[in-house]
Amino acid sequence: MIVVAKIGTSSVTDADGHVSAAAVAKLCTEVASLRADGHSVVVVTSGAIGAGLPALGLGGDRRPRDAVTLQAVSAVGQSRLMQVYDDALSGHGLVAAQVLLAPLDFMQRRQYLHARGTLRRLLELGAVPVVNENDAVADDEIRFGDNDRLAALVAHLVGAELLVLLTDTPGLLSADPRFDPSASLIEEIVEVDQAMEALAGGPGSSGGSGGMASKLAAAKIAAWSGVRTVIAAATRERVLADAVAEVPGVGTVVLPHERDLPARKLWIAFAVGSSGTLVVDAGARRALERGGVSLLAAGVTGVHGSFDVDDAVEIADTDGQVFAKGLVRVDATTAEGMAGLRRANRADGQPAHLVHADDLVILP
Repeated sequence: MIVVAKIGTSSVTDADGHVSAAAVAKLCTEVASLRADGHSVVVVTSGAIGAGLPALGLGGDRRPRDAVTLQAVSAVGQSRLMQVYDDALSGHGLVAAQVLLAPLDFMQRRQYLHARGTLRRLLELGAVPVVNENDAVADDEIRFGDNDRLAALVAHLVGAELLVLLTDTPGLLSADPRFDPSASLIEEIVEVDQAMEALAGGPGSSGGSGGMASKLAAAKIAAWSGVRTVIAAATRERVLADAVAEVPGVGTVVLPHERDLPARKLWIAFAVGSSGTLVVDAGARRALERGGVSLLAAGVTGVHGSFDVDDAVEIADTDGQVFAKGLVRVDATTAEGMAGLRRANRADGQPAHLVHADDLVILP
């Protein structure tokens, strides 16, 4: 089995923002145990910015807020973070391999295939890939924002069967324990719906960028790619082994979706940001949801946003409900001119489809 284990900033650093060697050592011991049982493991880790802050004397109240400084801090912290992983894994006879990824590695098909090839080859060679977002050079407008989504995309990239999101809580609870002492662990989620997302609330710790909401969003991505997700406490003993063994109560388990999206569709649905919206009539929505058809200009009633050829766009009905997403074959200006046109009225050279079926995915 290939397992992707993601650990967040709050779980990998101490109260002062320093990387916790004990926390990393605990995780790496569990990774080594899985490896001894014949499993392959990819670690997705946060903590570069948290590791860099104290090194530059910027922790506590002096924590910077501007993106450029935080990117510089991550460059300082990343090497310190990797040193801790190198030491911890080498103690078990394992080799760590640093892999820094950015959204463009998923947005551009060629980059996607390169990233997949590299990670799979590292696993074949027996290394433990340690993945983080490439914060030092990431575009502030084009970034993952948290490593939960990155971990879910990596799970699909390497063909993992299990994604474990390690955090500072036992999993998703039925209520906020700060206000409701009777809150209990939700052990299994069949479908991440709006009620579950509302229960997850907003952002998490001040040192991190995620929170339970981002973990549920990541679990939804994983579910759509056929990957089981476990959200569990990083401090739990044998948490990775118990997640693999499906031990009851290990955390919150999000079951994989019956629909296993192929790589390209998952990439379109979750890895590419939308640049605009195409509004379609009821007939077009019904046709698209039946599957296997492209979006024709005749069914489009409105065009919003500024987009170019091959940009991602959302597809919404006349009530504003977004139900699909795809890569558009024309720019926004051309789409506006084509909206509502039948085939017979289409100008020479205009494409037959605004969004081809191969580039379109129906969203939950």
